[in-house]
Amino acid sequence: MGQMALTRKRGIERGLKLPPEDAVADACPKSSSAGPGSPLLSERNKHFEAALTHMNQGLCMFDAESRLVVCNRRYHEIFNLPHDRLVFGMTQQAVCEVLIEHGCYPPNVTFEDIRESTWQALKAQTAEPILRKLADGRILSVLYRSIEGGGWVSTFEDVTRQRLAEARIAHLSRHDALTDLTNVRTLHTEAGRLLAGVDGDEPALAVLSVDLDQFKTVNDLHGHVSGDELLLAVARRLRENTRKGDIISRLGGDEFVVIFRAHGESAALASARRLRNALAEPYDLSRVRLRISVSIGVSICTDDAPQIEKLLREADLALRHAKSSGRGAIHLFDASMSELVSQRHQLEMELHAAIVGDQLELHYQPLVDISTNRTVGVEALVRWRHPTRGLLPPMEFIGIAEDIGLIAPLGEWVLRRACADAAAWPAHISVAVNVASAQMSRPTFAETVIGILAETGLDPHRLEIELTETTLFVDTETTLGNLDALSALGIRFAIDDFGTGYSSLSYLGRFPIGKIKIDRSFIVAAETRGDALAIIRAVAGIGVSLGMTTLVEGVETQAQLNIARAEGLSQVQGYFFSRPVPKGEIVSFFHD
Repeated sequence: MGQMALTRKRGIERGLKLPPEDAVADACPKSSSAGPGSPLLSERNKHFEAALTHMNQGLCMFDAESRLVVCNRRYHEIFNLPHDRLVFGMTQQAVCEVLIEHGCYPPNVTFEDIRESTWQALKAQTAEPILRKLADGRILSVLYRSIEGGGWVSTFEDVTRQRLAEARIAHLSRHDALTDLTNVRTLHTEAGRLLAGVDGDEPALAVLSVDLDQFKTVNDLHGHVSGDELLLAVARRLRENTRKGDIISRLGGDEFVVIFRAHGESAALASARRLRNALAEPYDLSRVRLRISVSIGVSICTDDAPQIEKLLREADLALRHAKSSGRGAIHLFDASMSELVSQRHQLEMELHAAIVGDQLELHYQPLVDISTNRTVGVEALVRWRHPTRGLLPPMEFIGIAEDIGLIAPLGEWVLRRACADAAAWPAHISVAVNVASAQMSRPTFAETVIGILAETGLDPHRLEIELTETTLFVDTETTLGNLDALSALGIRFAIDDFGTGYSSLSYLGRFPIGKIKIDRSFIVAAETRGDALAIIRAVAGIGVSLGMTTLVEGVETQAQLNIARAEGLSQVQGYFFSRPVPKGEIVSFFHD
């Protein structure tokens, strides 16, 4: 027996007043051959029953006495009810009690709640669906329509996926796709919420602009996958080290903003220091272990009508000042910073022109053999002869070159000029050139060096490339390939500023390193501290064992030279012998 026939049979058995059987014909197009009991009417009833059974929405119909007269299969499926759990003729209350007993609705939902929402929907001027949440988290869209003669029809559609997709789209419009932090659009709304509560009795509003130092180098050395992992880890630490109600936002790239309430400048600066220290702890990523530093700019709301745009702009200016003064710095905004930032921007523009405009020059500092006191090589150090500011040392512009992506062309210029100068010097004089990690990680670096040697005619054995420990912390395939290719030509490699970076002794055996340059801080401290002297002695011993040259930088006194000689170092470098001098003056050291 079909569902329509079953509906009628059970309804009649319970004394329900149902429309005559041929009433279905009234809902169908008229036909002269479609009278009661005709084959055409029977066929239409079958089609109607099939449509009711296979429709995507659950459907139930109640008569004027609120008794169930129609209920399709999809309705049972939506509520996960056995097929025989509902009986035609049940009141709406009985049906709802079955659903509640079956655990379809959350525990706090009652029949009175459902009945009230039903009548409100039926009384509405226009039929609009209402949303009901089930106990398992699904969301139903329920539409009620009154029927002629009393009663109503309700349809139920599972819109969970649609609603979740809409919620996800709405969430993504307000949050950063990578870190899930508040994005720039939502930042202003959330900041307005905090600003609205700032008055004379409330703590001031503080804005921290946080930027990762040398994040570009992380991407260059370890790839964008590791870079994204690092950003996720930084976002996680920001959440862990801020309070509920604080705003954390990613502005883009490696720049973040934290907005919170603070009792004055000292409290805001203390919070900035805590964040800096937390973010400086090592990160164990899937491919590499990293340690980074962050620079932070701080601004404080001090007037009665604070503006978030003004606070963000001031924090950004303070951040730029912090980055220009070194890594890991924290600076509080003051009015003078606007001029300093303007000067830095001007310097960035001028540095582009300096590289192609012959404003750069090299100075050279002697590398002295400790046993003979003779110059055996020089280190090339770049200077910028600025048209208005005079001769600028590297610390004034190398950081800018790294930040704006000019370190590679700048480094190539230094390498070409140093090789060209050294080609005219005696054959026993080597030239050492500092190479940034961003250069060494370029696939074409070895090819570039080989081309420069061919162009200048310098013997590869006379070129020494100085690398920082950071460059070798992870032996990436590209870096290793460049090292192997250049080492095979006879080019030597030195570790610069040894002891100030990762100081992993394992890479001394893994890479073709020929020289260790001990940072100047150790020779300065060795005159008064036994631990610094012990480190110098240990490095000297490692050099002897591995057949490496050992050099200490920063020798300025006879006493320091005596220490270096007593500990068995190979070479020294420092003001005791000479400051860096122009090409025309360094020649005199070759025969002294």
